[in-house]
Amino acid sequence: MRALCWFGKEDVRLQDVPDPTILNPHDAIIEVSLTAICGSDLHLYDGYIPTMESGDILGHEFMGKVVEVGPEVQNLNVGDRVVVPFPIACGHCHHCHTDAFALCDNSNPNAWMAERAFGHSPAGIFGYSHLYGGYAGGQAEYVRVPFADVGPIKVPDTLSDEDVLFLSDIFPTGYQAVDVANIEPGSTVAVWGCGPVGLFAIKSAYMLGAEKVIAIDHVPERLAMARHQAGAEVLNFTDDPILEALKEMTDGRGPQTCIEAVGMEAHGTGLMDYYDKAKQTLRLETGRPHALREAIMACAKGGTLVIPGVFGGIIDKLPIGAAFSKGLTFKMGQTHVHRYLKPLLARIEKNEIDPSFLITHRLTLEDGPEAYRTFRDKQDECVKVVMRP
Repeated sequence: MRALCWFGKEDVRLQDVPDPTILNPHDAIIEVSLTAICGSDLHLYDGYIPTMESGDILGHEFMGKVVEVGPEVQNLNVGDRVVVPFPIACGHCHHCHTDAFALCDNSNPNAWMAERAFGHSPAGIFGYSHLYGGYAGGQAEYVRVPFADVGPIKVPDTLSDEDVLFLSDIFPTGYQAVDVANIEPGSTVAVWGCGPVGLFAIKSAYMLGAEKVIAIDHVPERLAMARHQAGAEVLNFTDDPILEALKEMTDGRGPQTCIEAVGMEAHGTGLMDYYDKAKQTLRLETGRPHALREAIMACAKGGTLVIPGVFGGIIDKLPIGAAFSKGLTFKMGQTHVHRYLKPLLARIEKNEIDPSFLITHRLTLEDGPEAYRTFRDKQDECVKVVMRP
């Protein structure tokens, strides 16, 4: 089969690789019908996630048709059309029983690596380094899905691939960021980053009762989409002094909920931005936490800061004293996608949201290497790329 494979920093190639096979009786093989490049894939592309190996198959946002099932898979049949969550969960451990699927105890075969890096191992993830299990990803013609009797959700033929693909990751990720904040009706939410996750966080905030959402970015097409497609008030951080603007827009209190949807490659301005870029280039810190620092400083006293943006290691000069003094609550982590699949599918079926609104580029796997560059560099007004095999 053909697949997009990682061969180093800024080196993604379309390769012929062996077809996947059933390795465990709970596996299924999916013929991919639509896949996407995620913002967190760019951290792999830019070389900031360790334990990648040459030839690793990329991709964790994908869907398709079941073409083979292991003998222990009881809930799927050949021919079923499914969306697959990006975290892999066993369904039987303590964390799975508490719906914390991204913390599964049993799905990362390289748990020892993650334990050394993080203290404990999270769940395995498709196409996202050997630190998270070394699983082949879904930017391919076929993919092996472990624990297939737990993860994939069947989708009705009345919905298109583009209607449901983002249930695999970015729609639940944006929704969870708001859901865990327990926002009160009439509250103000600020979102750093108007990429796909940030846009879904904006949409979700309104669905869950926010009165005002303020979106912060500097890419014109993203800001335009946040304003016109998602209904946010927008700030361009290259033009607006963000902390002062947020105070003015919230009667001096600051947003009650701040969502950092950028992660380890945040852009900023001024001396601190150069400092972060230099330290990250020299691998003296693994992330550029400009947006995170700003969110901490901006958040209202007693507020909640949610971090769906991916961080992979050590960051520097975090204003923890400000967070402590203001009594902030932090919530963060990979998304428990399985928890949200059915309720969010129901919202799509009721036409409460059309997740395809943010797709700007419809390509094929052959276009993948160039698509990574286009998406990373924000060329051609690119906000979201989907690809067919």
